Amino acid sequence: MDRKRKLETELFYIGLIFLAAGAGIWAVYHFALGDTVPRMPCFFDKVLGIYCPGCGGTRALTALVHGRLLEALWYHPLIPYLAVVGGGFMLTQGLERLGIRHVRGWRYHTWYLYAAIGLIVLNFIVKNVLRLFWGIMM
Repeated sequence: MDRKRKLETELFYIGLIFLAAGAGIWAVYHFALGDTVPRMPCFFDKVLGIYCPGCGGTRALTALVHGRLLEALWYHPLIPYLAVVGGGFMLTQGLERLGIRHVRGWRYHTWYLYAAIGLIVLNFIVKNVLRLFWGIMM
């Protein structure tokens, strides 16, 4: 197995672990805790008075799950991006590994990571410029 295929295999299994862990955490939070866990205040917001690079991620995920794509893009564009790129990678890799004919798993490209970092930085800058200079709160 070449290096790139080995990396894709490792990424696929890491993705499966994250999906299982996320489903487990959601189930415990939703069913066992009944949404009673207090939320911690954001350090960036409370102390520095700016939005953190991940600010809006939870709201974006909630909006995306409820089918509100534009709202999810507004809250944090990384979440819809990860749903498309990460979901497409996991789906096609899984189908290829199951032996589904004519399905070739998406290959990993480094630019996926660079695009994600770019979205985080761009979101951070735009939201804080809107907040600091125009007083627009998200």
